[in-house]
Amino acid sequence: MPISRIDLTGAGSPEALVKRILHAEPDLSVPVPIQDLCACLGIIRIEDLDTDEFEGGLVTDAKRSDGTILARRGGEPRRRFTIAHELGHFLMAHHIPDQPDRFLCKKSDMLHITAKAGDQRQRREVEANRFANLLLMPPHLLRGAMTAFHEPDLQHVLALARDFAVGRETAARAYVQYHAERIAIVVAGHGRVQRCYRSLSFPAIVCAVGSPVPEQSLFHSSSHQPSIPGGIAACSPDVWIDVKRDLHVPSLDEQVYLQQSGFAMILLRLKAVPEDSAEERRLEEGWRHRFHSGRR
Repeated sequence: MPISRIDLTGAGSPEALVKRILHAEPDLSVPVPIQDLCACLGIIRIEDLDTDEFEGGLVTDAKRSDGTILARRGGEPRRRFTIAHELGHFLMAHHIPDQPDRFLCKKSDMLHITAKAGDQRQRREVEANRFANLLLMPPHLLRGAMTAFHEPDLQHVLALARDFAVGRETAARAYVQYHAERIAIVVAGHGRVQRCYRSLSFPAIVCAVGSPVPEQSLFHSSSHQPSIPGGIAACSPDVWIDVKRDLHVPSLDEQVYLQQSGFAMILLRLKAVPEDSAEERRLEEGWRHRFHSGRR
């Protein structure tokens, strides 16, 4: 690989760094050879991390002349994300470790997509996660893969996870972001909402994180088979979103994928409500006025 640290000079944000990497490596293969990239960019070793307390770590000096990445043993997609996350810490010079010359990251750090105001440590973890997401699923390659997917389906998420060698949740976040439809994916664990990923046009989910999955959700159906995405079926929209009480109730579809260890993904698709004609809106407004004024 021809890329080197010199190609990244002046880039500090996750987006700028990945843009430089992709410019230097325009023919990057899928899955992205993350360990080869590490070797070209100053990481001299990738070692196993034998602890349950941390998911990954980075050992380096103050000048970031080189570094050693520590990654917990486990599934390959999870390990690849950890390596990419720690590479992000290494390449972003403004990331200052909690301990001298050493970053140590917990599993929860790998899940941060937003940071609390003023929390610099969380902000660093969010940036490292953004870097890992962009590097492992480069936007131009992801957009190309997404052209094969039309109607939303969790089968597509599994295909992305397999082809890019990333975790299903990493693939789910990208799928929601790049799909043209108004969709959301809810991650549930042991019957409770853990995380929600929404496209920009999808309304807020009314179920708070930590709350039980609504009883009316298809999640509670006994027909699901583990490790096989279920069928897509209509559900009542007010199970998941705040529905305005007017004559135009949106249509919502739901699909459930039961995973291992009590986890599940729930795909939500909000269908557009057809716009009324100007004449229909005029007649409806007149009817509402007469109804509320008591006129006949």
